[in-house]
Amino acid sequence: MRLRQDSSSKLKLSYTLRSWLPILQADIESLEEILKSFKENNPYIEVKSGFESREEKYINYLYDNKKSGLGNAIELFNIYEKTLEEFLYEQIVPPLFPTPKSQNIAYKIIENINHEGYYEGDDKKIAAEFGICIKEIEKVRKRFAHLEPGGIGAKDINESFLFQLEDFELENELYETIKELILNLDNLNAFKRVKYFQEALNIIKKFKNPPAVDFLQESGREIIADIFIEISKEGIEVKLNEDYYPEIVIDVDEKEKDKEFVKEKLKEAKNLIDAFHMRKETLYKLALMLIEYQYDFFMGGEIKPMKLSDLAKELDYNPSTISRAISNKYLSCNRGIMPVKSFFTRALDEDISNSSIKNFVTEIIKNENRQKPLSDMKILSMIEKRYGIKIGRRTIAKYRQQLNIAGSSERKKLYEMAGI
Repeated sequence: MRLRQDSSSKLKLSYTLRSWLPILQADIESLEEILKSFKENNPYIEVKSGFESREEKYINYLYDNKKSGLGNAIELFNIYEKTLEEFLYEQIVPPLFPTPKSQNIAYKIIENINHEGYYEGDDKKIAAEFGICIKEIEKVRKRFAHLEPGGIGAKDINESFLFQLEDFELENELYETIKELILNLDNLNAFKRVKYFQEALNIIKKFKNPPAVDFLQESGREIIADIFIEISKEGIEVKLNEDYYPEIVIDVDEKEKDKEFVKEKLKEAKNLIDAFHMRKETLYKLALMLIEYQYDFFMGGEIKPMKLSDLAKELDYNPSTISRAISNKYLSCNRGIMPVKSFFTRALDEDISNSSIKNFVTEIIKNENRQKPLSDMKILSMIEKRYGIKIGRRTIAKYRQQLNIAGSSERKKLYEMAGI
């Protein structure tokens, strides 16, 4: 199944590269708009929507990134959901952000908010970029306390809770008690005899952590898969989801075909069709290579270490081209629907991927003693014992953050507040 791009394909690429790359990078939903952008400069191109009969088309699996299990069959048409970044951008308007300057600073802050909703920007660098002082950056960031989701843009859990506290209309004494508890989350037991302690704790339990938790919950999210991997007794088969692909039609009067302008536009139209077909060919080849490299996964095993350069070398493409090819693409198989990029994991050892380690971390924390949560050092020890490898404690901390799992002390506080 080793694949090599032949010389004729390379020749074709030289003619269609400009249009091929954006078409390759587009997900199945935005593909139509990308093609229509080429139509604007070519009156002889018609793009027919692939979504017109969407009510008759269905997908077989629903990807749930928390359970990674099989879902019910759902309609293939995807209901578009805004990203966290898009949702925040829409809120950067007067009167909260009255000037172009304050809005631009806010946009920069959004760029430095991680997937959990916490701000990780370097104030010094941002201040230098805008030619202002750090206080001005902070002044704008503090206004994020009035944005949704609550707590967004905070630097840590304490500040996030303080941001969310502003959404409540409370008596002054209760407000101050809650504020005091937030600033001392490490020592809540010391305040048990304080007036309004229980009322304050009940309100704190309503706060979201992390602040962008609603945007992390993918359960129920409907996704359109680009690639289908079907497994049967006869073997494994690759299919592209062409039912939802738009159609490019060349429409020109026969009498005008000999005109120079028309000839040029017809050539552009044919190149666009070539580029469109190359997208399909590239995704198909990529899917075949995934089967070869990740055969064990499709048969029920774990994902093996795999790099972009592995496929780039086999397909005779640049790694950046493979990166475009997998961007915003989903694959459907008997194990669910998952991002194609999830198959590319950095190897920790020859036969162990960081994906396997993350799954193990998730599992042991899920079953940990709520009274004595596992420390990173304990987790590290369990990983080394399980896999027989050596990794650093900082790596464990990084994986926890990527999995949206708090540290042991913070988990203990959260367990206590939740009454677990």
